[in-house]
Amino acid sequence: MTSSALSGTTVVVIGGTSGFGLEVARKAAEQGSELVLVGRDEDKLHRVVDAMDSTAPVTGHALDASDPASAAELFERVGELDHLVSTVGGAMGGGFLSAPVEEIIRTIEGKFTASLTIARAAAPHLREGGSLTLTAGAGGTPQGASGAIIGNQAISTMVRGLAVELAPGARVNAVAPAWTPTPLWRDVPPEDLEATRRHMAESFPLRRTATIGEVADAYLFLMTAGFITGQTLYVDGGASLV
Repeated sequence: MTSSALSGTTVVVIGGTSGFGLEVARKAAEQGSELVLVGRDEDKLHRVVDAMDSTAPVTGHALDASDPASAAELFERVGELDHLVSTVGGAMGGGFLSAPVEEIIRTIEGKFTASLTIARAAAPHLREGGSLTLTAGAGGTPQGASGAIIGNQAISTMVRGLAVELAPGARVNAVAPAWTPTPLWRDVPPEDLEATRRHMAESFPLRRTATIGEVADAYLFLMTAGFITGQTLYVDGGASLV
């Protein structure tokens, strides 16, 4: 293995058992990182940890890291870390009048409040030169994805503030993927998922959706790009341009 900027670092991946988080973990392991994977499903977490191909240690913690008490406990157990990646947050459809108020609020909390909780718990444990990389989102419209849009914008605003508060010792950024076929949609019938994929691909200027690996590369880039902070990197095939 050739030396890399991540070699010998400790990387915590919240949501590291599937989708973007799992691919980030795999790529970080390939570069020699010691991994701490966090997920809610204990059985799934153990399977992923056992299957991880890594020459560096890989440990797992099964808990809801968006819960303040659980997040504090997690980072006390982990101790010092170099990089944290969080992929928490969900999706929703519906406007401000059509979607239930409870769903709008729950989506905002699932994105912004959860990310804030994780950032506050992790920040005191970051080593000099470390980073936090959160997840926002791209695409959609306020009238079609009300709570998700507010949550994404709130994360981008928070990232800007945290970047100043943690400078110069650590950096804070976010990745904003557009709709991507991931295990998040595991409960959607395959034919419906494929129809959604085609529809999304037609709406993006690049006329296709991203792969999980392409999105994961954005997290790795922000983790190692030492002069970038306070930014939200859109990985959306140009969706935000139209």
